[in-house]
Amino acid sequence: MPARPTVLLVTAADPEAAAYRGYGLESIAAHYDVVLISGAEPTWEREFLVDWMVADPADQAALSEAGRTLAERHPLAGVMTWAEWYLVPTARLARQLSLPTTAPEAVQGCRNKATSRTLFARHGVPSAASVSVRTEAEAAQAGQRIGYPVVFKPASHAASIGVIRVDTPQELPCAYAFAAQAAARGTESTRVLVEEYLDGPEVSVECVTYQGQTAVVAVTRKTVGMPPFFEELAHVVDANDPLLATVAPVATAALEALGVTEGISHVEMRLVDGRPRLIEVNGRIGGDMIGHLVHLATGVDLARAAADIACGRAPDLTPTHSQAAAIRLIYPARSGTLTTRSIDADFAVGADWLERVCFQRQAGDQLVLPPQGDMFSARIGYLITTGPRAADAQARSTEAYRHLSIQVTPA
Repeated sequence: MPARPTVLLVTAADPEAAAYRGYGLESIAAHYDVVLISGAEPTWEREFLVDWMVADPADQAALSEAGRTLAERHPLAGVMTWAEWYLVPTARLARQLSLPTTAPEAVQGCRNKATSRTLFARHGVPSAASVSVRTEAEAAQAGQRIGYPVVFKPASHAASIGVIRVDTPQELPCAYAFAAQAAARGTESTRVLVEEYLDGPEVSVECVTYQGQTAVVAVTRKTVGMPPFFEELAHVVDANDPLLATVAPVATAALEALGVTEGISHVEMRLVDGRPRLIEVNGRIGGDMIGHLVHLATGVDLARAAADIACGRAPDLTPTHSQAAAIRLIYPARSGTLTTRSIDADFAVGADWLERVCFQRQAGDQLVLPPQGDMFSARIGYLITTGPRAADAQARSTEAYRHLSIQVTPA
């Protein structure tokens, strides 16, 4: 293999992705020649690329044709994606090109949460009671059987889109309509899941699997809000988090149950009475800059590890840092028109622990919170802070948040 192998990256056509995936592409391009398949001409990505093709990654035939064309132009060593919706097509493309990948069937099991629940139960992985339904009437029966509160969620979506807590049968019709609307846009399944509500703190476990062996790199403690929805408001990663020993065996068991053999996984769970219970497995680097938080806290580069594994190389997971990093996601208090978004410049210059502030919305943009909107329509940006421990990074995050100036004209 040449010193700088060529890796094919499959991504969504999203100019805003620079805010959340730019760190990953920059890291990979420092060690690999990167070629890209996306649904539109690249913009911010171009400086990191040696070649690209425009094709719809959701169209397997178009993706495969573009992949074969790039394979004729370049000696491809691997194929990867961090886009949730393209995990299965990308695995199929890697298989077609005889490149390393988790089996497409296993990736599909991660994407279809009903399949995941079945496999968790079969392999004794602690999870949630779950029933797959097609109608509101079936949802009502499932809610009675499981017992309220329950959670409705699309079987194959992501980013908490269409996920809602239901406390009483009276809330069911509106909640089912909300979840079903999102589920209808699913690829692997268009069903709605009615699930037991897992009451406890939410975490994600960041895992690296190479040739069937999984290493647990970090645990991310999450802050979720805006009930009855599950919008992610903040995350923190601590290199010395004592929770790692508790959640690692369950995360590893979940990946084994699903048949994941290669790549980075973002395994979400809740701690119920202190015990881990699986929410879902995402076969990619976590969103919301979690990979960057892991890098800041531990020194482990998940983006490079993903490229290494895609190219059949053993990743270097040696920790080089030992601190904490936190992200605070910026949302408006209400839907409306963004008129002001800034941070006090003097404060930002003096706070050396403020790693970055990113605004992804401009004055004049419309912000729409759930249920009419979601994270893509509501989020203004984020800020990242560091500290010796999680509590320090979080306290600094709160302090930085107080120095923001956000004004929204109500709709």
